[in-house]
Amino acid sequence: MTAARLTAVTVTHLAEFDEVIDVRSPSEFQEDHVPGAINLPVLDDEERDRVGTLYKQVSPFEAKKVGAALVSRNVARHIETELFDRPRHWRPLVYCWRGGKRSGAMVHVLREIGWRADQLEGGYKAYRRQVVADLAALPAKLRWRVVCGPTGSGKTRLLAALARAGAQVLDLEGIARHRGSVLGDCPGALQPTQKMFESQVWHALTRFDPARPVFVEAESKKVGNLRVPEALIAAMWGSECVVVEAEMADRVTLLLDEYRHFLEDRQALYARLDCLIPLHGRERVEEWKQLAAAEDWPAFVRAILTRHYDPAYRRSTLQHYPRFEAAVRVRVGGSDEAAFERAARELLERID
Repeated sequence: MTAARLTAVTVTHLAEFDEVIDVRSPSEFQEDHVPGAINLPVLDDEERDRVGTLYKQVSPFEAKKVGAALVSRNVARHIETELFDRPRHWRPLVYCWRGGKRSGAMVHVLREIGWRADQLEGGYKAYRRQVVADLAALPAKLRWRVVCGPTGSGKTRLLAALARAGAQVLDLEGIARHRGSVLGDCPGALQPTQKMFESQVWHALTRFDPARPVFVEAESKKVGNLRVPEALIAAMWGSECVVVEAEMADRVTLLLDEYRHFLEDRQALYARLDCLIPLHGRERVEEWKQLAAAEDWPAFVRAILTRHYDPAYRRSTLQHYPRFEAAVRVRVGGSDEAAFERAARELLERID
């Protein structure tokens, strides 16, 4: 069945298209974009600056001549390469900054070929306004179950097991590419921009069923350098909790596995530990460094858990989650994947 062309395509129509194309420059795309969109710039960053300079310093007419030639060449290249294998009934949605000339040029050519291309009304700016509005309203409409537990108890692994079991899960640390602590940097992964983080959170929220619970790990207001949207953190702090319990030996095993990169880069570990000097004093931090230097990793992990992470967890959880004391508790009897699969099934059965 052939769908009629929409007269005005908004963010609410995104799912109706086969592909979303962002024709803005690479730097604009990197800062933020519609999740799942591909970047086919009609002007790259250098070309966009060149046309803008001509517009301001020479004349709009000269800028349009140069811009038209550049856009034409770039659109032709995209059709000959990335888009050449798209089928006859392919239906793309195209957007630029405001839904103006850049996306309009691409849509015109795609329609002339015979593809059912449409232009996002208002472009990226309209999309961004929708994201901001939805992030302020959607969290309060969902049933949150906040997964609490001391560092190393396997909260992230439990979330993954819950997702495999069919539960709805929002993995904020996965989206933020950070484990949410002083040692939480993910090796080889830069955090996204604040706007891109919000786009990915929005993308997840819009796909949840409000009739079913959504599991999310307990967080403070920031994950690494990124701020959790205010309405989301407020909804989380006021929601029911689930507490993951694990033996100290299992916690040590999990943390040694998850933070193995620090075992291999001692200087990076020392630099992160130095951030704790204002809280614990230089003498205690030096004790932890000595354990690391001696490669007594189990003792190092136990010491930093006992002295830093566990007290911080108790303070933060009691402060932010008033329903913590009434939480459902689930014990993970081991550190392997099977243990978390069992814990996830038990939790879902108890909640149901």
